Amino acid sequence: MSQEPRLFTSESVSEGHPDKVCDQISDAVLDAAFAEDPGSRVACETLTSRGLVVVAGEITTDAYIDVQTVARDVIADIGYNDPAVGFDANSCAVLTAIGEQSKDIALGVDAATSQSKEQGAGDQGMMFGYACRETDCLMPFPIHFSHRILEDLATARKSGRFDFLRPDSKSQLTVEYGDDNMPKRIHTVVISHQHTDSVSDSDLHAALRTVAEETLPGELLDNDTRWFLNPTGRFVEGGPKADAGLTGRKIIVDTYGGMGRHGGGAFSGKDPSKVDRSAAYASRWVAKHVVAAGWADRCEVQVAYAIGIAEPVSIRCDTFGTLNKDAFADDVALTQKVRDHFGSSLRPAGIEEQFQLRRPIYRKTAAYGHFGRDDFPWEKLDQLDALS
Repeated sequence: MSQEPRLFTSESVSEGHPDKVCDQISDAVLDAAFAEDPGSRVACETLTSRGLVVVAGEITTDAYIDVQTVARDVIADIGYNDPAVGFDANSCAVLTAIGEQSKDIALGVDAATSQSKEQGAGDQGMMFGYACRETDCLMPFPIHFSHRILEDLATARKSGRFDFLRPDSKSQLTVEYGDDNMPKRIHTVVISHQHTDSVSDSDLHAALRTVAEETLPGELLDNDTRWFLNPTGRFVEGGPKADAGLTGRKIIVDTYGGMGRHGGGAFSGKDPSKVDRSAAYASRWVAKHVVAAGWADRCEVQVAYAIGIAEPVSIRCDTFGTLNKDAFADDVALTQKVRDHFGSSLRPAGIEEQFQLRRPIYRKTAAYGHFGRDDFPWEKLDQLDALS
């Protein structure tokens, strides 16, 4: 009797996807605030639809932010800079509805007024970080390479290599896992990419497959790998013309593609006093150190907070049966080690200080994943020597 293959699937969406357009505008507004005023408090939401961008939220800052210019620059940089594409940075309407952060929230966050007399968490909630040995960057294989396919297709589009590609696209990888819980082969590749009306199906499919094969590890592709390239047959109308977008609707794309849990809070447009963003970064940093130190093959770290309180209300590590028993007796002992070594860096002020988060570094996070790229400070393995 044949054994069913063990499959896992993750998807990514490109920078031109309507939701990702919104994420990038929200994070560009955050960057503009931090460029002038590192003390800014920002919770910025963006909505986009046919010919329209609405930027709303709560922002307390001494910076001057030209929201219209910020939004139009992001849209143009993505590639929506021609009316023929269906959405144009120069002609779309940009509306704003922005107020200041609630003073009640500020009472709990500001060190002078919080119960703990240090910077408190900006909200209650639980956050997760995850790491595994499936890739060099310690990310799950399906989401990591779903991102990389679209990132490489965007490079090919912007360089003019395949000038019939347009900004909106999605990718999806189904990976077969072996008995060792490592990727065994790539089972299915799905890519749907917006394109010009004039390109032939054969040229489009050849371009998509060429870039994907250049991106994916060749040893995991075989003659049985299934390819679904623009499976509806046509994707001319895309972006905000075809579908409304909203900040924060792609949280699984932003994190681990479903392989690690998510606390529920979105990231983009939020300053680091909002722990649903900053503590998710810190949790990833801790989980990555656990795996890189050789303590486990997979690790998920959960932290939880009460609004206005600095110390996490709980910290938990789960290694899914992969714990190195020569290092720790069980996950409880590992959790104690994490609490002892990383505890101060999991307090809101400690997170901000550890990663120097009050600076304009966020727009790049808003497409192709918040994790697994070495230029983000929470990806640095800067504590390995201290852990040995």
